Amino acid sequence: FFLDESDTVELPMKFTPRYTGCYHCQILLRSSNDLRVYEVECVVNAEQADAQLEFLTPAYQTVTQDIPISNTSSQDWKFEAVLEGQCFYGPSLIHVGVGETALYPLTFKPVAEC
Repeated sequence: FFLDESDTVELPMKFTPRYTGCYHCQILLRSSNDLRVYEVECVVNAEQADAQLEFLTPAYQTVTQDIPISNTSSQDWKFEAVLEGQCFYGPSLIHVGVGETALYPLTFKPVAEC
């Protein structure tokens, strides 16, 4: 029995990763007259979390908060930071190597009481 191009076959899989990262595997499908190898790559990202920072400082005094960014993946990360809002400053680029934690220095420089 042969499948034509309009036929499809479902191959259900379940993947339950313990950690973030990149997972590779091969799936071998074999029959009496066919052999196929499929390469599968699954990329697992950490759940996105909302965070809130509150800066308390005397009027006109600068305060800096170091925000840790941990790379638990198998690839180096390069981020471009886009800051919105007045009086906030920080580096526009940050690199985090595999297995490293980098600190992003977010600075608040108020120009008035607020």
